[in-house]
Amino acid sequence: MDISAILQAMILLTLANGTPVVAKKVFGQSFALPLDAGLTFFDGRPLFGPSKTIRGIVFSVLVTALGAPLIGLDWSVGAIAAAAAMAGDLCSSFVKRRLNFPPSSQALGLDQLPESLLPLLACRAALSLTAVDIAIGVGLFFVGELILSWILYRAHLRDEPY
Repeated sequence: MDISAILQAMILLTLANGTPVVAKKVFGQSFALPLDAGLTFFDGRPLFGPSKTIRGIVFSVLVTALGAPLIGLDWSVGAIAAAAAMAGDLCSSFVKRRLNFPPSSQALGLDQLPESLLPLLACRAALSLTAVDIAIGVGLFFVGELILSWILYRAHLRDEPY
């Protein structure tokens, strides 16, 4: 178990998944173009929904790529982590739309697992993560994301306390 690699991974996950939330508060509706452009799936529900924006993905990748060198990693590792985290977020959003969950609603597990597992798998070689490191990282992200979401809600940076 490599504590420093797990810590670096947690920082990348926090940057990647937290940046869209902060960008929404900073920019409001400015540049908030829905990634799915309002398209619906064959079931008549939105592909991803209005809360998944191009701005969120772009800022996530940019901020995480810029943050990676500050923790001793190449910028590309940050970009890969953010892209994988956003892909995981989009997958969970797609599934939640199919299950008729409203946009920005909580689905415990579905909201945390893809957003942490995919980037950890994508960065496993760059961070020399073992299967145990990845399992620990997913667990830490799961618990940490619930705690951080509540803190961001109390700080008025998040609309819902999850």
